[in-house]
Amino acid sequence: MSTHPADDARLDARTELSEFLHTRRARLQPDDVGVQSYGRRRRVPGLRREELAQLAGVSVAYYTRLEQGNANNVSAEVLEAIARALRLTESERAHLFHLAKPQSLSRRRTAPRAQHVRPALVQMLDALDTVPAYVWGRRTDVLAWNSAAAAVFGSRIVRPASERNWARIVFLDPDARDFFLDWDLKASDVVGQLRLDAGMHGDDPLLASLIGELSLRSPDFRRLWAAHDVKGQSHGTLRIRHPLAGDLPLRYETLTLPDDQEQALTIYHAEPGPDLESLRAVIDRPVGAPAEEAPTA
Repeated sequence: MSTHPADDARLDARTELSEFLHTRRARLQPDDVGVQSYGRRRRVPGLRREELAQLAGVSVAYYTRLEQGNANNVSAEVLEAIARALRLTESERAHLFHLAKPQSLSRRRTAPRAQHVRPALVQMLDALDTVPAYVWGRRTDVLAWNSAAAAVFGSRIVRPASERNWARIVFLDPDARDFFLDWDLKASDVVGQLRLDAGMHGDDPLLASLIGELSLRSPDFRRLWAAHDVKGQSHGTLRIRHPLAGDLPLRYETLTLPDDQEQALTIYHAEPGPDLESLRAVIDRPVGAPAEEAPTA
């Protein structure tokens, strides 16, 4: 199973589809889907190909070709059946469809266009000066942010555009594990989002370059990338260690922009009480004021 994508300006669609289906099948046990194993010794983890094919209602030969990356003329109905048999999440189902590109979807490839944030959206971010918020796009690039987000995340987003990328920040910044208290969760979320991008934009040279760079420089990224887990960003809690506020849990909501499905707005807030007071202290700190170290417990 490959873990070092070739830096050839694109990801291999056949390999991506093959490895995704293999890893999804391997995580299912017969008891999970009501398959009788009859006491036979299982030499491989998860379901056998013939068991998965039976659950999906397709021939073993057909499913084998698909898991080998041959998605020629696959129909949306067959993909739906396979998605149900594999117990895929909504994000995983979308990823499967993007990788396989069934007949009902266009196979026409177009170069990814440059991403720009609408001026009105930038103005809205500025108006939300008491709420940390930013817009991000493909490859987890941060495209625009407000002063409150700069106060919370500091140099992690206030940096040159080529480095303003959550994947690079999480896996390559030396202080990332100290800043993100649940680093493992954050890292998994970032890789899951990159997997979605890879399914939709396998021909994106910047994405292929980013994945190649991270694979070479971060063993943790290689491990998570090889798992083929897919996650869409939605909502949850991000726990950070801020130099002024100390340990601070922030709730977040991520909203996909209706006029550009490749951009999303993420907004953070704190629960009323001490956490909200700490967040306000961070946001209200004068620009350029040195951050005092938070007292340790």
